[in-house]
Amino acid sequence: MQLQSFLAGRWQAGSGEGATLRDATTGQVVATASSTGLDVAAALEYGRRVGGPALRRLTFHERAARLKAMAKLLTEHKEEFYRTSFATGATRADSWIDIDGGIGTVFVYASKGMRELPDSPIYVDGPVEALSRGGSFVGQHICVPLEGVAVHINAFNFPVWGMLEKLAPTLLAGVPALVKPATQTAYLTAQAVRCILDSNLLPEGALQLLCGSVGDLFDHLTCQDVVAFTGSAATALRLRQHPRVLGQSVRFTAETDSLNSSILGPEAGATEQQLFVREVVREVTAKAGQKCTAIRKALVPAALAAPVREALVAELAAVQVGDPRLQDVRMGPVASLEQRREVLAQLKKLEREAELVCGGAAQASGVQGADAERGAFLAPTLLYCRDGAAARAVHTVEAFGPVCTLLPYGDLDEAIALARQGGGSLVSSVFSADDAVAARLVLGLAPYHGRILVVNAACAKESTGHGSPLPHLVHGGPGRAGGGEELGGIRGVLHYMQRTAVQGTPDLLSAVTGRWVRGAREQGGEVHPFRLPFGTLAIGATFRSGERTVTVADIERFAELSGDHFYAHMDEAQAARNPFFGGRVAHGYFLIAAAAGLFVDPAYGPVLANYGIDGLRFVKPVKPGDRIKVRLTCKEKSLRAGSGYGEVRWDTAISNQDDEVVASYDVLTMVSEQAAPG
Repeated sequence: MQLQSFLAGRWQAGSGEGATLRDATTGQVVATASSTGLDVAAALEYGRRVGGPALRRLTFHERAARLKAMAKLLTEHKEEFYRTSFATGATRADSWIDIDGGIGTVFVYASKGMRELPDSPIYVDGPVEALSRGGSFVGQHICVPLEGVAVHINAFNFPVWGMLEKLAPTLLAGVPALVKPATQTAYLTAQAVRCILDSNLLPEGALQLLCGSVGDLFDHLTCQDVVAFTGSAATALRLRQHPRVLGQSVRFTAETDSLNSSILGPEAGATEQQLFVREVVREVTAKAGQKCTAIRKALVPAALAAPVREALVAELAAVQVGDPRLQDVRMGPVASLEQRREVLAQLKKLEREAELVCGGAAQASGVQGADAERGAFLAPTLLYCRDGAAARAVHTVEAFGPVCTLLPYGDLDEAIALARQGGGSLVSSVFSADDAVAARLVLGLAPYHGRILVVNAACAKESTGHGSPLPHLVHGGPGRAGGGEELGGIRGVLHYMQRTAVQGTPDLLSAVTGRWVRGAREQGGEVHPFRLPFGTLAIGATFRSGERTVTVADIERFAELSGDHFYAHMDEAQAARNPFFGGRVAHGYFLIAAAAGLFVDPAYGPVLANYGIDGLRFVKPVKPGDRIKVRLTCKEKSLRAGSGYGEVRWDTAISNQDDEVVASYDVLTMVSEQAAPG
């Protein structure tokens, strides 16, 4: 099978023989791939001209709905992907990480898009900034989609997750993507992409696929394009230095080499030791160690080095290596014979400084159901380095396969130093029952690591593990790990957007953002805003209440009802000693309750429920005899498509008789799309 690329709206194959892609277990040819002769410049222009505008016409919620539908579609077809994935050398458990993990990431971004982003094509970043004394000149940061194409260059080890973890935040941001998978496993990525494209769930031009080399793609990038790269540090450096990337200031994020450490705490008992050994073995064998987050250095207290080493050797020796299609096989081959040669070459460098304890090249007798010579098999491999501080290769050479080095340490400072010698890593983990010890390790590791996992008996059962990037948290690391970030919830979306500071009047900011800004025009009327259905309710619709006098009796009744007898409310003499109050004051929560009594329209109507208050601040005390009033303004609306209602945020301010704001907050309500009957 010759892999085709999907560029400029059609499937097309490159010319020439191209690369030959083989089954990692059998050596049989799976496909060939070539990008020779393909017009990548036209593909980029197609994405900018067709895909970008189509995505930008959708709101975040509409894009999130497309992502959810895409995740459901991929779930329906995942067994097809599993069957293909065996050819990459992945066991079913490995494929679960890749396939289900990728689909799960899309589901998470669909959910976050609905819950955390507005039903709008732009994102309002942070609060309004007051830039003038009178309030007529204000500022606001907004984020809008870049008008280029996101070029995703992915690694061979995760052909599905690697694509989807980049694609989900990109599409949610409103930016089209051109996916360039690693050639060795591109056939699985292409299968998933074809499934998505055949469904027509995405707008035309939102997703393109390039199988083969990048060719002259980088020569056609602009300042509106983005590059997200996963692969070797050497390749990342070369691409980062491309004249077009430098000259156009193209955004470039990279996830590259990473010598990740796992540290067993000095106080660790039997439970933590068992958890540590289990995690190291899992990280050595999962995906045959071909994970950017795999544990490469296992750091243990010198006093525990011998028993931990013995336990690791026993566990690794019990791992069955072979054809990943077989149920009893726990670890398959690495991705290719070329990859196997690369791992063995790096292993030789490590052996100059560390003793080979177990593993290395697998022998035919140790491989189940496959030919050890035709398949790219390696045994789970453990080395032991007695003097990690003096070593160099252990901290600079990454054997990207089932290889880990055990290093003893003397004290916490040495453990931290050994982990940091990796020069920047994606992740480190700590196994400790002592929170003070773990906290010290975390703070020592944090400057050199993008993520830190701490495991003890309390969280072990629910821990997602050392090697599992989560869509909620950033994935990336400093230094040799690439210096970039992916995922991280909404942070990953904003990476594909331009943050712009807008300055002007409150009315101007309201017009730009679709949010009412304090100081902007209000829309009054004879009808209470609570009587208006979601579609009729206008941004800026305002209700201003009459006044209510706060009395001592009010304060005392509220204290009796709530049980809050704090002295500032109940004892004039003691309250007078308080430097903030100088006398008895009303409960803040009484003011909120009294304000509700002033602005709520009690009859049945479109307002279905109040589901919270955001940003509550008590600005000025209210004393007996003060008169309070409320301004309630429709600040922001977000329709929940298909639910029959939307969320409405009301900017609320309580003022006293001198028009001084005493409390401010946002009231959150659910408002029906239907008017109240009658």
